[in-house]
Amino acid sequence: MHIEPGVVDGAKMAFAYTTAAGAAGYTAKLAWQDLKQSEPASFAIRSLLAALGTFVFFEVLPHFPVGVSEVHFILGTTLFLLLGAAPAAIGLALGLLIQGMFFAPTDMPMSFVNVTTLLVPLLAISALAKRLLPQDRAYVDLDYAHVLKLSGIYQGGVVAWVAFWAFYGQGVSAETFAAVGTFGAAYMLVVLVEPLADLAVLAVAKTLRNGATAGLLARRLYAAA
Repeated sequence: MHIEPGVVDGAKMAFAYTTAAGAAGYTAKLAWQDLKQSEPASFAIRSLLAALGTFVFFEVLPHFPVGVSEVHFILGTTLFLLLGAAPAAIGLALGLLIQGMFFAPTDMPMSFVNVTTLLVPLLAISALAKRLLPQDRAYVDLDYAHVLKLSGIYQGGVVAWVAFWAFYGQGVSAETFAAVGTFGAAYMLVVLVEPLADLAVLAVAKTLRNGATAGLLARRLYAAA
């Protein structure tokens, strides 16, 4: 999901600044709502865990350049289910920043583009979760169909934003269509694997329902809405 440097540049970057600012504003709203129901220390720990997880997902797990971007196992829905929407969003942004500053400085000019690509789909599934997921069931009790739906929307959103940035930055051409198509096809691997990862992580979390670490995770993970 890393847009290659130069795909969007010049005056066109203004739109990326706007979308990233909008995502930051909505994240702040979700953070305020979360803090009304949790302790600040819990929120901070969950945000740090999300940042650490994001860094591991980006740098340690397999990733490879394809077309206009890179294919990563982002595990955004995993972070959302375990830690909550706002900590997941903050963690994704921080993890992306840390990676760019210390390991991939050439990606820094694309920071606002990449933040938008990661956060807007996450904020979308946060808004849609009440419709997509049974509200009388804790997240640890979700089945594959529910997780697949949530992950599919998130990953589809990432691919859609990558496609948008490519066409927006480079114009509509056969070359751009080919690059976007190659990336989208490669990303199907992520769409297939991540719901299984989500279920595996939820299964582990379920065994910790009454453990000491349960307090470090999102309330919704173990409780109905």
